[in-house]
Amino acid sequence: MRRRQFITLLGGAAAWPLAARGQQPAMPVIGLLRSTRAEGFANLTEALRAGLSQSGYDVGRNVAIEYRWANDQRDRLPALAAELIHKPVAVIVANTQAALAAKAATTSVPIVFVTGTDPVRDGLLPSFNRPGGNVTGISFLAGGSAGKRLELLRQLVPGATTIAVLVDGHTAEAMAERRDLEAAAQAVGQRLFVVEIGADRELEPAFDSAIEQKAGALLIGTGAYLAGRVRLLAALALRHRLPAAHAQRESVVAGGLMSYGTSMTDAYRQGGIYAGRVLKGELPAGLPVLQATKFEFVINLATAKALGLAVPMHIHAAAAEVIE
Repeated sequence: MRRRQFITLLGGAAAWPLAARGQQPAMPVIGLLRSTRAEGFANLTEALRAGLSQSGYDVGRNVAIEYRWANDQRDRLPALAAELIHKPVAVIVANTQAALAAKAATTSVPIVFVTGTDPVRDGLLPSFNRPGGNVTGISFLAGGSAGKRLELLRQLVPGATTIAVLVDGHTAEAMAERRDLEAAAQAVGQRLFVVEIGADRELEPAFDSAIEQKAGALLIGTGAYLAGRVRLLAALALRHRLPAAHAQRESVVAGGLMSYGTSMTDAYRQGGIYAGRVLKGELPAGLPVLQATKFEFVINLATAKALGLAVPMHIHAAAAEVIE
């Protein structure tokens, strides 16, 4: 079919002025803007590309992606957002802090956020159902499952009289998660030892403090900073022999004991679908915020064995995925 069409149109195309042939539509560009480093987030970029492909856009064929990473330096986000806007890009896909910076920089370029927080509370838009402006996106409410992670961790390590908790002390998401955890712990009489983390140099001392407090297990909070260090956190937990509960499957693949939470990877796939819809002409104002509903409970049996833990049969049976 393509060859016949080409032969039919060849004569007409040959007669077009050269200038007219040079005015073909440029390939649209999507800007991916994140407050984190690139390292550790290949799963998200792949998921974004998968979502775009579901919408009919394949990177390199009919869409391009420009990446901007703030490397955990949030003061760089306004300049990076400005770079993308002036490129220009057709739509910006961003995490929470990056989306806030992009929103402050433009009211015309569409923004699709992918956030683990409440975007209304964060000031990204006025309503889930009626975004109204140039911003919409996906909310996977990562911190909302913290109480369930605590419950599962207590079942895996019933003898832990103290559970250490690492939280990112720089985000509203982490503070809300901390309040939920403390309420859940109080309800069952569980002692928590909470440590706020915001830089790599604080990680080793945090684990040392957890051991000093005789913590028998560890719960690792949500947020962009901690999500970007899954391998390091899994390794530190194993070295200190602390059974650890994480929010994302990727942490368990990297050697963590268990995870429970909504899938950030799937949320970025949905973000790619929304970006594709914007490229096709839909306005963010008319696209309601999607709330991720895919929860994952994953256990790493090899890590459990290394820690000397026996996984109860009911926990084993409840897991959506068991890594041997």
